[in-house]
Amino acid sequence: MESKFRSLSNYILPVSSTMVGVCMTVISLLQLAPKNTIYDWADELVAINSLVFLGSAMLSYWALRHDDLPKAEHYADRLFLIGMSIMVFVSFSVAFELFKH
Repeated sequence: MESKFRSLSNYILPVSSTMVGVCMTVISLLQLAPKNTIYDWADELVAINSLVFLGSAMLSYWALRHDDLPKAEHYADRLFLIGMSIMVFVSFSVAFELFKH
């Protein structure tokens, strides 16, 4: 049974995997920032966000490999949107902190 989400797994899987790498890069860059600033919690939030993207990628892969769980792709899509929302929030927070100084 093809659902409206079936075609999304082909897009969610590579982008979620890439976003895990982006999160790891951001964590590394935030380690260069001064301590006791917004960056202390931003790197922790990005680390959690990388797990959200990893979950999205795993569910998307599961949906591509197994047709018996159509909801896996739905959950992958939801996790991906949550991950992108967290990434935007952290990006704006870090940008405002940079421009404040």
